[in-house]
Amino acid sequence: MKKFYDFKNFKGDLTGGLVAGIIALPLALAFGVQSGMGAAAGLYGAIAVGIFAALFGGTETQASGPTGPMTVVSAALVAGAIQLNGSLENAMGIILLTFLLGGLIQVIFGLLNIAGYVKYFPYPVVSGFMSGVGLIIIILQLFPLVGLSSPKSTIKVIQDLPRMFAEANIYALILGVLTIVIYYVFPKITKAIPSALVALVLASLAGYFLKWDVPVIGEIPSGLPSLQIGNLWPVDAGAYSIIIEYAVVLAVLGSIDSLLTSVIADNMTKTKHNSNRELIGQGIGNMIAALFGGIPGAGATKGTVVNINAGGKTRLSGVLHGIFLLTVLLGLGTLAAHIPLAVLAGLLIPVGFKIIDFKGLKHLKVVPRADSVVLIIVLLITTFGSLINAVGIGVALASLLFMKQSSDLAKNGLDVGPVADFDGSKPWQDEKEFYEKYKDKVIIKHLYGPFFFGFTSHFKDEIKSLGNDIKALIIRMDRVPYIDQSGLYALEEAVFDLRKQNIEVILTGIKEQPRDQLEAIDLIDDLIPHEDVFNTIDEAFAYLKTKLE
Repeated sequence: MKKFYDFKNFKGDLTGGLVAGIIALPLALAFGVQSGMGAAAGLYGAIAVGIFAALFGGTETQASGPTGPMTVVSAALVAGAIQLNGSLENAMGIILLTFLLGGLIQVIFGLLNIAGYVKYFPYPVVSGFMSGVGLIIIILQLFPLVGLSSPKSTIKVIQDLPRMFAEANIYALILGVLTIVIYYVFPKITKAIPSALVALVLASLAGYFLKWDVPVIGEIPSGLPSLQIGNLWPVDAGAYSIIIEYAVVLAVLGSIDSLLTSVIADNMTKTKHNSNRELIGQGIGNMIAALFGGIPGAGATKGTVVNINAGGKTRLSGVLHGIFLLTVLLGLGTLAAHIPLAVLAGLLIPVGFKIIDFKGLKHLKVVPRADSVVLIIVLLITTFGSLINAVGIGVALASLLFMKQSSDLAKNGLDVGPVADFDGSKPWQDEKEFYEKYKDKVIIKHLYGPFFFGFTSHFKDEIKSLGNDIKALIIRMDRVPYIDQSGLYALEEAVFDLRKQNIEVILTGIKEQPRDQLEAIDLIDDLIPHEDVFNTIDEAFAYLKTKLE
């Protein structure tokens, strides 16, 4: 039996799964409502994706379920499908078939090793998209926060703001604001109980016992959800384009969302996830969710982190997190019907703020102008235009701007090199003497070419492969003419991780543009002190000799 499961992990898995399930409950209800399909669809999705992505996925401690980015895309799909077919009931075939196809595409991604390419997305594109998604969540919750039904797009919300102020339900606003206050204040009292759950319960009880007239979730079907296969077909031929477009977006976004969470889990548990298996597991979970009328999901960062912190060590923890939500559906559905929609809005608005990449926005003025332009364009298209076009335009624009930057460097006489190399296997001529004496304590790596988004994944892998028994890492940047935002943050992350292992990072030969960028984001000074930055390799060797001898 131990071959399949080591029961010494059961207590931790049980605790981790339970806590992750408690965290997921209020968000599953809120995401279901925001999707336009209702709170039950959020629970169905959380249960199906939670259980089956854990069973078949490639990250042992991943807790999966509906997430902000996936829900925003789902809501856009639902709104578009209703516009085509007139009502949610008539549009269910389009919606569920899209969810099913999106999951199938994720499975295909895993089988074809597409996970190996997802990691090459430029940072400004991911940052702009995620920040746009965060803004969408916040904007679309403004009307529910004051007890009103929300327009289906961010532009219509802004156009309709006068109605929000004129018709606001003050009681709903009080409950929504109370929810937000509890969400942020309660962790300062204790972190033993998830603040989202406390906010949900207390604000809902306040609305119930004060008998305020505010919109509520309404009846949630009790018992196990029924199969929706009959709703999948037939579908109008005119809807095929919307089905394919949104299925691809859901598959790509769900893959990125899940793999980013998998990396976080790896860093916390010191393990290595299987990217392709993770995509297959997520795809299976999303396909099963679609068959039962649930919204799609992905790896949930918050749920995964609390699962690990609470003791979760194996995939059983993720399964138990889904089973907990199933028991809630079977036993507490009637109670959930009384939850005010303003309370759910009060839970989602902080989630929206957490998704916004404030770090990337803060550095807009100091990172390369091309990266700032890409980030802003992707953010604006995501928030006010097409989610589908935002990523495609962003990647194309980032690639074109990088090619132009490389061309400009070559025209100015700078050696661009083969665009990304990290060669540390052989010491250069001026390193041999030092290398022979200190090779067990110091590793020397050579960066060659522009340090840009296409190289950052390889750089991170190289850094992770370093032994933790070394004392220092020297990174020679003599031949790096240019660094973009993705490269800056990859280097920052690497230095941060190495410092946690008490490994000193030495930079040598930094050219003007990379130095300006590293100083602009305070990487040199805050993470790498000025005394660890040298103009020549000989100066670095002299400094290290005094420390190592």
